[in-house]
Amino acid sequence: MKQIKGKNTRPEMLVRKFLHALGFRYKLHDKSLPGAPDLVLPCLRTVIFVHGCFWHKHENCRYFVVPGTRRDWWMDKIGKNVANDRKAGTALVELGWRVLIVWECDLKIDKINETLANLAVELYAGPKSF
Repeated sequence: MKQIKGKNTRPEMLVRKFLHALGFRYKLHDKSLPGAPDLVLPCLRTVIFVHGCFWHKHENCRYFVVPGTRRDWWMDKIGKNVANDRKAGTALVELGWRVLIVWECDLKIDKINETLANLAVELYAGPKSF
Protein backbone atom coordinates (compact mmCIF):
# COMPACT_ATOMS: atom_id res chain seq x y z
CA MET A 1 0.00 0.00 0.00
CA LYS A 2 3.00 2.30 0.41
CA GLN A 3 3.42 2.39 -3.35
CA ILE A 4 -0.08 3.69 -3.99
CA LYS A 5 0.04 7.39 -4.75
CA GLY A 6 -2.44 9.78 -3.22
CA LYS A 7 -1.20 12.86 -5.05
CA ASN A 8 -0.04 13.59 -8.57
CA THR A 9 -1.78 10.55 -10.01
CA ARG A 10 -2.20 10.14 -13.76
CA PRO A 11 -5.89 11.18 -13.73
CA GLU A 12 -5.08 14.21 -11.57
CA MET A 13 -2.24 15.24 -13.87
CA LEU A 14 -4.53 15.01 -16.92
CA VAL A 15 -7.01 17.40 -15.30
CA ARG A 16 -4.27 19.75 -14.12
CA LYS A 17 -2.62 19.98 -17.55
CA PHE A 18 -5.97 20.56 -19.23
CA LEU A 19 -6.98 23.35 -16.85
CA HIS A 20 -3.57 24.99 -17.02
CA ALA A 21 -3.68 24.98 -20.83
CA LEU A 22 -7.04 26.82 -20.64
CA GLY A 23 -5.48 29.47 -18.42
CA PHE A 24 -6.92 28.39 -15.09
CA ARG A 25 -4.59 28.75 -12.14
CA TYR A 26 -5.08 26.70 -9.00
CA LYS A 27 -3.65 25.57 -5.71
CA LEU A 28 -2.85 21.93 -5.07
CA HIS A 29 -3.95 19.86 -2.08
CA ASP A 30 -4.82 22.82 0.16
CA LYS A 31 -4.73 21.34 3.65
CA SER A 32 -6.48 24.37 5.12
CA LEU A 33 -9.70 23.21 3.45
CA PRO A 34 -11.73 20.15 4.50
CA GLY A 35 -10.62 17.06 2.60
CA ALA A 36 -7.54 18.78 1.13
CA PRO A 37 -9.05 19.04 -2.38
CA ASP A 38 -6.85 18.02 -5.31
CA LEU A 39 -7.33 21.38 -7.03
CA VAL A 40 -8.54 24.65 -5.56
CA LEU A 41 -9.57 27.54 -7.79
CA PRO A 42 -9.90 30.39 -5.26
CA CYS A 43 -11.11 33.00 -7.74
CA LEU A 44 -14.06 30.76 -8.66
CA ARG A 45 -14.62 29.48 -5.10
CA THR A 46 -14.45 26.00 -6.62
CA VAL A 47 -12.63 22.85 -5.58
CA ILE A 48 -12.08 19.76 -7.70
CA PHE A 49 -11.59 16.26 -6.40
CA VAL A 50 -10.18 13.68 -8.83
CA HIS A 51 -11.44 10.40 -7.40
CA GLY A 52 -10.15 6.93 -8.16
CA CYS A 53 -13.09 4.63 -8.84
CA PHE A 54 -11.81 1.87 -6.56
CA TRP A 55 -10.73 3.98 -3.59
CA HIS A 56 -13.84 6.15 -3.55
CA LYS A 57 -16.41 3.44 -4.47
CA HIS A 58 -17.73 4.71 -7.76
CA GLU A 59 -21.15 3.06 -7.92
CA ASN A 60 -21.98 1.05 -11.04
CA CYS A 61 -18.45 1.43 -12.36
CA ARG A 62 -16.57 -1.50 -13.83
CA TYR A 63 -13.37 -0.30 -12.15
CA PHE A 64 -14.86 -0.68 -8.67
CA VAL A 65 -14.47 -4.36 -7.84
CA VAL A 66 -14.20 -5.58 -4.26
CA PRO A 67 -11.10 -7.77 -3.85
CA GLY A 68 -11.73 -11.46 -3.27
CA THR A 69 -9.65 -11.64 -0.10
CA ARG A 70 -10.20 -9.69 3.11
CA ARG A 71 -13.51 -8.38 1.76
CA ASP A 72 -14.70 -7.04 5.12
CA TRP A 73 -11.47 -5.11 5.69
CA TRP A 74 -11.60 -3.58 2.19
CA MET A 75 -15.26 -2.64 2.45
CA ASP A 76 -14.62 -1.01 5.82
CA LYS A 77 -11.65 0.94 4.44
CA ILE A 78 -13.48 2.06 1.32
CA GLY A 79 -16.58 2.88 3.36
CA LYS A 80 -14.50 5.22 5.53
CA ASN A 81 -13.15 6.90 2.40
CA VAL A 82 -16.69 7.48 1.14
CA ALA A 83 -17.79 8.85 4.53
CA ASN A 84 -14.79 11.20 4.62
CA ASP A 85 -15.59 12.37 1.08
CA ARG A 86 -19.18 13.12 2.03
CA LYS A 87 -18.13 14.93 5.21
CA ALA A 88 -15.53 17.05 3.39
CA GLY A 89 -17.94 17.90 0.57
CA THR A 90 -20.63 19.00 2.99
CA ALA A 91 -18.17 21.12 4.98
CA LEU A 92 -16.88 22.78 1.80
CA VAL A 93 -20.38 23.63 0.61
CA GLU A 94 -21.18 25.10 4.02
CA LEU A 95 -18.07 27.27 3.69
CA GLY A 96 -19.36 28.56 0.35
CA TRP A 97 -17.26 26.45 -2.02
CA ARG A 98 -18.53 24.74 -5.15
CA VAL A 99 -17.44 21.09 -5.21
CA LEU A 100 -16.76 19.24 -8.47
CA ILE A 101 -15.79 15.59 -8.72
CA VAL A 102 -14.03 14.02 -11.68
CA TRP A 103 -13.98 10.22 -11.69
CA GLU A 104 -10.99 8.23 -12.92
CA CYS A 105 -13.13 6.18 -15.34
CA ASP A 106 -14.33 9.37 -17.01
CA LEU A 107 -10.72 10.14 -17.93
CA LYS A 108 -10.28 6.94 -19.93
CA ILE A 109 -9.60 7.30 -23.66
CA ASP A 110 -13.23 6.85 -24.73
CA LYS A 111 -14.65 9.54 -22.41
CA ILE A 112 -11.82 11.99 -21.69
CA ASN A 113 -12.72 14.62 -24.29
CA GLU A 114 -16.34 14.81 -23.20
CA THR A 115 -15.41 14.86 -19.51
CA LEU A 116 -12.85 17.65 -19.85
CA ALA A 117 -15.18 19.68 -22.09
CA ASN A 118 -17.94 19.37 -19.48
CA LEU A 119 -15.50 20.41 -16.76
CA ALA A 120 -14.49 23.49 -18.73
CA VAL A 121 -18.13 24.43 -19.32
CA GLU A 122 -18.83 24.04 -15.60
CA LEU A 123 -15.87 26.23 -14.67
CA TYR A 124 -16.60 28.92 -17.25
CA ALA A 125 -20.15 29.08 -15.94
CA GLY A 126 -18.56 30.29 -12.70
CA PRO A 127 -20.07 30.28 -9.25
CA LYS A 128 -23.82 30.38 -9.12
CA SER A 129 -25.12 33.67 -7.75
CA PHE A 130 -28.41 33.84 -5.91
